[in-house]
Parts: sequence; structure tokens; C-alpha cells
Amino acid sequence: MDYLDSRRKSRCAGKIIAAALCITVCIIILKQNQSPTYSSLSLFSQHELDVTHVLVTGGAGYIGSHAALRLLKDSYRVTIVDNLSRGNLGAVKVLQDLFPEPGRLQFIYADLGDAKAVNKIFAENAFDAVMHFAAVAYVGESTMEPLRYYHNITSNTLVVLEAMAAHKVKTLIYSSTCATYGEPVKMPITEQTPQLPINPYGKAKKMAEDIIIDFSKTTDMAVMILRYFNVIGSDPEGRLGEAPQPELREHGRISGACFDAARGIIPGLKVKGIDYKTADGTCVRDYIDVTDLVDAHVKALAHAKPRKVGIYNVGTGKGRSVKEFVEACKKATGVDIKVEYLNRRPGDYAEVFSDPSKIEQELNWKAQHTDLKKSLQIAWKWQKSHLNGYSHS
Repeated sequence: MDYLDSRRKSRCAGKIIAAALCITVCIIILKQNQSPTYSSLSLFSQHELDVTHVLVTGGAGYIGSHAALRLLKDSYRVTIVDNLSRGNLGAVKVLQDLFPEPGRLQFIYADLGDAKAVNKIFAENAFDAVMHFAAVAYVGESTMEPLRYYHNITSNTLVVLEAMAAHKVKTLIYSSTCATYGEPVKMPITEQTPQLPINPYGKAKKMAEDIIIDFSKTTDMAVMILRYFNVIGSDPEGRLGEAPQPELREHGRISGACFDAARGIIPGLKVKGIDYKTADGTCVRDYIDVTDLVDAHVKALAHAKPRKVGIYNVGTGKGRSVKEFVEACKKATGVDIKVEYLNRRPGDYAEVFSDPSKIEQELNWKAQHTDLKKSLQIAWKWQKSHLNGYSHS
């Protein structure tokens, strides 16, 4: 009986702690959402001459927060909507501290799967454009939880489009992926390469693209769809970085795994697949620096035109193998990372790299940060100074 009583007490204590943590998070979120004055709030609810108000979905996430930073630097008005399931409130706080002026930035805690909440957000804010980043985005996880991916990516995009239509928001920049191409026979990938995705992540993104394109044919919307490749790096000034949830480390980007290995969080790096038909047997990917990626989004926003759909690959045009990447990471961190080679990961493909000539010609965009080692060094510097992510290190 003593044993059972102790177990009950332990479970009870655990529930109390969990409840306390939930309350703390809710209080923080509520404080973040409080507007200082009515006049500040009204700035977001009215269209203003020479001010473009952009809704950034998923703006607390890795890529979304970097995009929000760039937009704010370029004098856009920004509203971030995020449910924090993958994002970081700490990233939002960094942005709020950098841009505290009234009418510059607001954060709204909401889930895009809640159509009523999304419609309320659009009703209360005067958006000029939407940058839609919010999405679960791990290939391996998508093969294990396909329904979650179709709900989160495809269904939620439909909710956003319906709200845009209802409230006459005419410009959409959609964050898509090279995963929609699947495993093309011919490299490099152009925008005309057939889209034959091989995992739920890529399939869900392609479905969302199809919905956007079909809807755009019935409206005068300006649409830009950016299919980007493997994102690395972080803000060169060290204000933002990548801080995935701890439980998602096994699904995360290779750069995160390299840094975890370099920090000793994990014993070594697990490379999945060494029997691909590539030069060294490991996957080949096109690694795009996040700074270049957000620059492409800003240029896409500037070039978006009514009744036009622009579709662009965003990459460097150069493929690098996983082995090459690991060697660059070893040099960037100064750590001789232990590497373990395993079987392939479900849903992966051998070789993927872009032909970015279309975006170069039409949007005058070209990747500037193409030194793999340097991009990793910048990201590593942020990781070292933020050992606990956006929590106090």
C-alpha cells in the first residue's frame, strides 16, 4: 500500500507541476498580447498610406522569425500569428525588444486550424499581404503522422485563403518546398520539373499549392509560391537562431544534429543512408542560407502582381553531399564530430538541387551566402551563446 500511495502522490505532484507550467505559459502569452493603448491597437486595424501591413503566419518559428525581422527592418508593419507548437515565444520577444514602437509589431497566439479565430484576426486587422510560413515540416515525421500533416498544411492553408477572400486581402506569399518535386530523374530542378512528391510533407504542400492556384484563377489575387531547398544559418548579427523543441531533435535539420553532436547533447551524428547513387553514397542537397531565403520572400512581395501567380525555386543551384556538410560542420565548430552511418530514412530521396535562374532573372534575386562553412559558423555562434535556445543560457 505504501508503494501505491507513493505512486499516487508522485502522479498528483506531476499533475500539479504540469498545471502550474501551463498557467505560467498562458500568463506570459496574455501579457505578450496586451496592447499598451487603444491608439497602438488601431494602427493595426486601419490601412495606412505608404505602410504595408504583413501577416506572418508561423512568425515565431525559425524561418518565419527571420522573415519578420527583415520585414521590420524594411519598415513593414508586422503581425505574427503562431500557436507556438513549433515556434518560440523568445524569438517574438527579441523582435518586440528591437521594434517597440507603436504600430510596428504585434503577436497573436492562435491556431490556424481554428477558422473562427482566424476570421476574427482578419476582421480586426487591416492586412495588405500574407506570408504563410506556418507548417509542420519534417519529412520523417510526416511518414509517421500523415494525417497531422494534411491537416496542418493543406487544411490550414484553406482556412487562411478563405479568410483572405472574406476580408479582401489580395497578396499571398506562400512558403512551399522542393519536396513537392519528389525525386526527379533530371537535375537541376526547374520550375517545370514534374511535381511527384513521395512523402506526406511534399504531398500536403503540393495540395496546398494546387488549392492556391485554383483559387487565384477566380480572383485578382497576387500570388507568389516559393519552393525552397534545405535551409541553414541564422541572423548574421546574432539576434535570432534555430531552436527546435527538444522532442523534435530526431526529426530536425542536419545542421541542428551537427550542433547537438558538437555540444555533446548527443553522442554523435547519425547519417541515414550511404548507398544512394551519388558520388559518395550520401544524399545531395541544396543548402540555402536563411538570410538569402528571407530576401527572396521580400523581393517576391515587392514583385507580386494582381491576377498573376509567380512560382520560383529558391536555392543556390549547387548540390552538396551530407558527407561534405558534416566536414564543413566539423570545421565550423572545431569539433571532430563522431559519425555513425545508418540505413536510409523513409521518404528521403538521393539528390535534390535547384536551377535558380528564373528567380534570378525575374526578381533579381541570387543567393549571396553560399559559403557553407561560414553559414554554419554564424549559426554555431548563436547556438553557443544560447545553450538553452531562447531561454536563459
